[in-house]
Amino acid sequence: MTDLGNLPPAQSRSFTRIDAGVASQDSAAVAEEVPVAFVYGGKPHVVMMCTPADLEDLAVGFTISEEIVARASEIARVDVVRHVRGIEVQMELPPEAQARVGERTRALVGRTGCGLCGIDAIDNAIRAPRVVTSTATFTAAAVARAGEALAAQQPVNAETRAVHAAAFASADGDLRVVREDVGRHNALDKVIGALARAGTPAADGFFVVTSRASYELVQKVAVAGSPLLAAVSRPTGLAIRFAEDAGLTLIGLLRGQSANIYSHPTRIKIDSPPPTPPAV
Repeated sequence: MTDLGNLPPAQSRSFTRIDAGVASQDSAAVAEEVPVAFVYGGKPHVVMMCTPADLEDLAVGFTISEEIVARASEIARVDVVRHVRGIEVQMELPPEAQARVGERTRALVGRTGCGLCGIDAIDNAIRAPRVVTSTATFTAAAVARAGEALAAQQPVNAETRAVHAAAFASADGDLRVVREDVGRHNALDKVIGALARAGTPAADGFFVVTSRASYELVQKVAVAGSPLLAAVSRPTGLAIRFAEDAGLTLIGLLRGQSANIYSHPTRIKIDSPPPTPPAV
């Protein structure tokens, strides 16, 4: 049996290529996904299919974005334990946080990229988003700069073309944290966890994701405290409604210098081009 607990994020696999009726042997890197169980106080909470990298960041980010704890310092211990069949991330929480885990158990498998599987109550899944209090504003040029820089910082996707990325950018558009995963929710949680573990506030920067903007991503960004989420693909209708309620600026179809602003557009400062001189 393959040792799932010790797989790399990507590895080369051979295959048969068929082109114009001719078969040939080739190989290329493929993204790996493994079952990762989050265990709080010795009790399993959820199993997610994840890219086996940056798992401490993922665990901390998930625990914060799901509002089990408010900050990384509340998690007393994070241990990554590898087994043949997968990986456990074992965490110790204070009693009040452990009680919240018991109330909202998600001890079911979450399929790749799914942020909803396993939730046993709709009210628990479609919970009202946090209201963002940050008053930070950003230029359109800074958002574009972050989006254009993200492709060069995705080494696993460069090999496999099969994983998502999420990033946190400073106000001027410089990428500070980038994480990859087969699941877009996992990639974002890894970034949130990395920020929390480093004590970096999200309120003065923004997030960029290489996926569609679903309502769960809006929820997570709002919990993190950032006022802006930009996605390379389109948002869902629910994501727009959640962003409007949360006071969060939601951008979709971020492609080069173009983008669609779906909510709270006044947070984005447009750099107008210089006027065209009159014809002589």
